[in-house]
Amino acid sequence: MAAYGLYTHIQSNKRRSVALLIGLFLLVYVLVYAGALTGEALSGDASLQWLMRQAWRDFLQAAPWATLGTIAWIVIAYYFHQSIIDAVTGGHTVTRKEEPRLYNLLENLCISRGIPMPALKVMDSPALNAFATGLNEKQYSVTVTTGLLSRLDDAEIEAVLGHELTHIRNGDVRMMVIAVIIAGVVGFFGELLFRLWFSGGFGWRSRRSNDGDSGDRGKGGAGLALLIAAVLVALSWLLSVLIRFALSRSREFLADAGSVELTKNPDAMISALRKIENRGELEGATSAVMEMCVDNPRSGFADLFSTHPSIDSRVAALVKFAGGHDPGPIALPPLDGEATPEVLPGPDGTPPAPPPGPWSTGNPSPPGGPGSSGDPPPPSGPWSSGRPPPPAGGADAPTGPPTPLPGPWGPHR
Repeated sequence: MAAYGLYTHIQSNKRRSVALLIGLFLLVYVLVYAGALTGEALSGDASLQWLMRQAWRDFLQAAPWATLGTIAWIVIAYYFHQSIIDAVTGGHTVTRKEEPRLYNLLENLCISRGIPMPALKVMDSPALNAFATGLNEKQYSVTVTTGLLSRLDDAEIEAVLGHELTHIRNGDVRMMVIAVIIAGVVGFFGELLFRLWFSGGFGWRSRRSNDGDSGDRGKGGAGLALLIAAVLVALSWLLSVLIRFALSRSREFLADAGSVELTKNPDAMISALRKIENRGELEGATSAVMEMCVDNPRSGFADLFSTHPSIDSRVAALVKFAGGHDPGPIALPPLDGEATPEVLPGPDGTPPAPPPGPWSTGNPSPPGGPGSSGDPPPPSGPWSSGRPPPPAGGADAPTGPPTPLPGPWGPHR
């Protein structure tokens, strides 16, 4: 059933989480049967019916072990998934003393809505992104990159934190972690079967002639059995991918709306999204981690397999339903140590004017201006007279001693 509101979305996520766990076991069983069929086909040629019957018998013997292995995988992921994610991303827990600005923003949001405060982590990365992880209140955490902290102001960071808190409140985080577990299990078993296939795929031809029961078993079905096993493995992998991508992308729209509900500031959420746009790629992070971020720039097949809606569509929704204002794409200045954009000379070959500064006039002086050498007039400052400088020379130049300028050390009358 589709979710049309916040509370129906939360209930839908709970049902989906249960369905995902059930689907995990079904996919594992399909992979086990595909492995049994591969093993029978590699052991010797026989008719397809005989091989499938033998594979079913092997599956029944292996199913309890596969069930225990899947349960063990879930238990390990339940207790150690955060440690695994931290090892991949390099995130580390911070305290109020280490990050008072970020800590206070998150704490204020949680206090205002009575939400238990998740653990706060910082990831050293120039990318602009953030994500939440965890399966229960004791495990929930929010990770923010250092690039986001340096490029966004307090209101924008608060909007991003509100976005992640909404993911936690809606149950999106739990569902995404379960989807990652499914992808890991299916990927592991699928790779194991393909390695078995390619390592022994040519050995069955030499063994099938030595089988004494080849007359009763029939022949000619091994190749088709291997093909069926390969199709089962491929379908299982495809289903695991589709499960991740089938998780409703409306969760991002609801998280944006939840952030506006918490902060009462749609413009901050819009400007944060515009600054994050095309700047959220986390180097070295897996696709599973990117799917949990505020924005996932990785996409393919014309966004068919994208886990996030586009920034433009999310901004348009905030403008339409929350009354925000879209400033359009935002260009960020380079940080210290980053290369500044090359400034080309003008069309007449003259060098570009220097950028305005705190003591500059803001307007470059034209050639041939004050002074015999065409130098610009001296900048005004706290101890200057504010009057234009005297002529450098000529008939109008004063012949007497210069008049002292008033100032804190000038003559007092």
